[in-house]
Amino acid sequence: MDYQNTLNYLYNSTPMFQQVGGKAYKEGLENTLILDEHFGNPHRTFRSLHVAGTNGKGSCSHTLAAILQQAGYRVGLYTSPHLIDFRERIRVNGHPIPEEYVIHFVEKERAFFEPLHPSFFELTTAMAFRYFADQQIDVAVIEVGLGGRLDCTNIIRPDACIITNISFDHTMFLGNTLAQIAGEKAGIIKSGIPVVIGETTPETKPIFSQKAQEVNAPIYFAEENNCDDYPDIEFELKGLYQKKNKRTILTVLPLLKKAGYCLNEQAVRKGFAHVTELTGLMGRWQKLQDSPTLICDTGHNVGGITYIAKQLKQQTYRHLHIIIGMVNDKDIRGVLALLPKDATYYFTKASVKRALPESELKALAASVGLKGECYPDVPSAVRDAQEKSLPDDFIFVGGSSFIVADLLANRNALNLH
Repeated sequence: MDYQNTLNYLYNSTPMFQQVGGKAYKEGLENTLILDEHFGNPHRTFRSLHVAGTNGKGSCSHTLAAILQQAGYRVGLYTSPHLIDFRERIRVNGHPIPEEYVIHFVEKERAFFEPLHPSFFELTTAMAFRYFADQQIDVAVIEVGLGGRLDCTNIIRPDACIITNISFDHTMFLGNTLAQIAGEKAGIIKSGIPVVIGETTPETKPIFSQKAQEVNAPIYFAEENNCDDYPDIEFELKGLYQKKNKRTILTVLPLLKKAGYCLNEQAVRKGFAHVTELTGLMGRWQKLQDSPTLICDTGHNVGGITYIAKQLKQQTYRHLHIIIGMVNDKDIRGVLALLPKDATYYFTKASVKRALPESELKALAASVGLKGECYPDVPSAVRDAQEKSLPDDFIFVGGSSFIVADLLANRNALNLH
């Protein structure tokens, strides 16, 4: 098999949440433990950090990886979903896993894993851990896929756990209240391992405190940290929500030093200042065009869009154009209610099965006073917005990671940098 055929095999033979949603979710760690034993318990060969949360976990994971790389460590980074290429999920010092490794892994191991019927994420996690061990990394930054307690990354024993925040997302699996969702995310808190909580609410803070107390884990709340160790530190990621991510990361760093990591000030400052270059992070308030300005962001739930709506209000422009699409398992009405009424909307859909049809999105948007036209795909929506914009206009593209993925995959055809 070549690389593309290998990916097609993975996507079609193992259910992929990115494509089909809930049907891909497998509860429990049984398959994960079988796979892990088969591959020789690779996660025991390297140190790790474990990052959970509703929003911000990708940015925090990439920034921590960047800092560790600048400090001289060989760093594995495991994140999801990918935006353009599957290989983005598994990186060592910013370099994606080679196509040949993916092909060889599937060809060599399919006879073992096919009878297990693992999910896409279970198999990908096993591949990542085996690859990191083969690459003899020093430390891996591991982002939770969904939830925490039953997520297949939860077999690691990390040096620190991070839970960025709790918002409503994936409620069909994690619960319908913030307290229930916090309970699932708190499942990564482990005996004796320090945990940093980035952001709390009155419903979630007691859940985290209780769990930490139960398993005797030191707990640190970033909101209580004055973070004055690195005055005037420059953070490359410019989204408003990154201020909270920055505080979370700065709360983690002293714990890593205590655990024996050598992190000098220069490594910390360079890591914060060069996240995208060092790790390949994309889609976080990312600027792709000037005059008119075009920004994309992967925020896709009420928690993420709250910050984006605030940030859009702070921009200076003649007119605002918003290209938006969503997937069908999100709080679509909740997101639409947060968006500005004075923008021109371009309702579209991403190229995934879970995408909400643009006509349905337009109808829901009309009910909260948002007006615009429908487009069958992201490139056609962007082209029309570009044609209708004057140089001092502002174009925002978002609503879903998959909308941003389609934008980035077509950036050359759309003359974006």
